Amino acid sequence: METLGILLSLFLLMFFAYRGFSVILFAPIFALMAAAMSGLSIMPAYTELFMAKAVVYVKSFFPIFMLGAVFGKVMEDTGLAKGIAAAIIKGLGKERAMLSVVLACAVLTYGGISLFVVVFAVYPFASALFREANIPKRLIPGTVALGAFTFTMDSFPGTPQIQNIIPTNFFGTTIYAAPILGIIGGLIIFAGGLYWLENRRKAAAAAGEGYGNHNEAVQEKREEAALPAWYLSVLPLVTVLVVNFVMTNLFVWNPNLLQPFAAMDLPLIAASVKNVISIWALIIALVCGIVVAIALGITRLPKGGLAKALNAGAIGSLLAIMNTASEVGYGNIIAALPGFKAISDALMGIKIGGTPLVSEAVTVTTLAGITGSASGGMSIALDLMAKDWLAWANQIGLSPEVLHRVASMASGGMDTLPHNGAVITLLAVCGLTHRESYPDIFVVTILKTMTVFIIIALHLFTGIL
Repeated sequence: METLGILLSLFLLMFFAYRGFSVILFAPIFALMAAAMSGLSIMPAYTELFMAKAVVYVKSFFPIFMLGAVFGKVMEDTGLAKGIAAAIIKGLGKERAMLSVVLACAVLTYGGISLFVVVFAVYPFASALFREANIPKRLIPGTVALGAFTFTMDSFPGTPQIQNIIPTNFFGTTIYAAPILGIIGGLIIFAGGLYWLENRRKAAAAAGEGYGNHNEAVQEKREEAALPAWYLSVLPLVTVLVVNFVMTNLFVWNPNLLQPFAAMDLPLIAASVKNVISIWALIIALVCGIVVAIALGITRLPKGGLAKALNAGAIGSLLAIMNTASEVGYGNIIAALPGFKAISDALMGIKIGGTPLVSEAVTVTTLAGITGSASGGMSIALDLMAKDWLAWANQIGLSPEVLHRVASMASGGMDTLPHNGAVITLLAVCGLTHRESYPDIFVVTILKTMTVFIIIALHLFTGIL
């Protein structure tokens, strides 16, 4: 009955999320249903476990969500994001339409702009370019997904996306963890995804399929003359990357910074400074990026536009973090149930290669798929099992950096099942359906899940980081 309750709860959460119901509301409902079927009291499970774990997640990562959303909104409303996308796409031209869209998305994502903003910024140019090159519109979502949802989201070292930040809090690593493995994995995903998309384009061309007739949901014309120059538009992104690198790798943080706050008996989010350096560094970097973006683009905003952009970014971040925090609370209730022990033992029992890496990869990608969220699934997995994986790694001399990179990359593959919020948003913006475009999204993102096991094997055989 206990295991049945967990499985039924997971199925219902996936079903309702796919149908468009908010996980903020339904995650606690189905978690408490599982708790009740296991004999736990509902109200203590809700207030002392679900809410306690959700609040810890908000406390740890809310500044990243908020500042990232504000940065993205300022870049969007000032036209700076579109200026970068337009320059890349125009520079490569219709002969390399897919490559140009992938690179435009990749540059914006690696520069710290949220995936959702990238979709809105790039789509109008991608649509115009695909129409000009007579490439089927149904291939746009897969092309955008490859550039924004894969190698620059969590594979390449240094990316400031939340999926690369979360492991630092558990393993005491930095966002540059396992750089060689990350670069190799990212290049495999980039090359493999582009190969798939180009073959799909060639097959469509051979069948005589062109862009198609579509009632466009948004205005799809490029207005390069009205956009800021790319070399100015890119400065906020460069600022985020440079400041983040300096504060992470060059600035010397005082290891005793937390001691006065520990003396106050405060519930600290990390045991030591090294566990929060990446979070602090990115907070500082995003603030600097926002200031630079405002300075460069404020004249392009209408009266009251700055306040509107800042407010919209701040308010928008609330939904994103509460969705994820609700999923984290859900996962922790499930983990506390007696029936989960068998599941946990089975996952920890995966000893392929004699390391925790395969166990970690399978666990993270499975939970990301169930929740439909890379950050949510990874947070649940690490909150439940990171200590065990780290202890296992320490016993065999495995670097925590590899644990970081495997967790980060594994989070972003199976998460893009049909109920994923980013997938639903991408299809809505493009005016396409799951039936038309989801298969390509699935292939280019599931490629990352496969690549995780390649880099695990590469590390086991060579020892490179």
